[in-house]
Amino acid sequence: MGKVFVVSNRKGGCGKSFTTANLGVGLARQGKKVLCIDTDNQHSLTISLGVKEPDNLPVTLKTIISDIIDEKEIDPTAGIIHHAEGIDLMPANNSLTGIELALATLIGRETILKQYIETVSPLYDYCLIDTCPTLDMLAINSLAAADSVIIPVKPKFLDAKGLELLLKSIAKIRKQINPRLSICGILLTMVDKRTNFTKDIISMIEQAYGEQIHIFKNHVPHSVRAAETSATGKSIFTHDPNGKVAAAYEALATDLLAFGGDERG
Repeated sequence: MGKVFVVSNRKGGCGKSFTTANLGVGLARQGKKVLCIDTDNQHSLTISLGVKEPDNLPVTLKTIISDIIDEKEIDPTAGIIHHAEGIDLMPANNSLTGIELALATLIGRETILKQYIETVSPLYDYCLIDTCPTLDMLAINSLAAADSVIIPVKPKFLDAKGLELLLKSIAKIRKQINPRLSICGILLTMVDKRTNFTKDIISMIEQAYGEQIHIFKNHVPHSVRAAETSATGKSIFTHDPNGKVAAAYEALATDLLAFGGDERG
């Protein structure tokens, strides 16, 4: 079974989809087989990996989840899109919006995604799940299916304060649904170290959480070049291979390869 990591935060705009895509490519560059799974109905990950018209896809995550709900046999490779940079994608589109209603009254609704991942993960070394910024049923499903959580955080005051909400959610899911769930670490993203305010927020996060939760030493810097990648359908490794952002995600991939799955605290 491949290791399953969910990229999660209760705050939008912190780089979840960007991290999922570029960490996936970073792992692929180190010889690993990687599946990225888009569980967000806004399908940012799907678009950023070059799918121009996701609503026209014949098979998406919504199709797979609907088949599991209807107790149909699923093909673990159905709908998977192969990206030129060596990773695979289970895409999403707007149809995923309706899945919340379908899951609402279902017995075992928190573990539907886990059933799919248990089928597909033996084909991969790593499965990376991109989530929406709210704790909806698919986000709960993602945490229920994961081995560990990567938390991207912008060094902004409200983003730092929002960490507490996510950590409480993770604790509840660990207690009630997925006791093996751990926190891989906090990844600081879009970091502009030229400002004292940014330095102060990073220091605040380190003081508040550093003793209990791993904080990745390599921060992802703010970069205009990085912001351009979503429109290209390529990773930062192709769009700006010699930049600091590519170096940060290469370091993150190396850290993840060394991660043993045990939370510090």
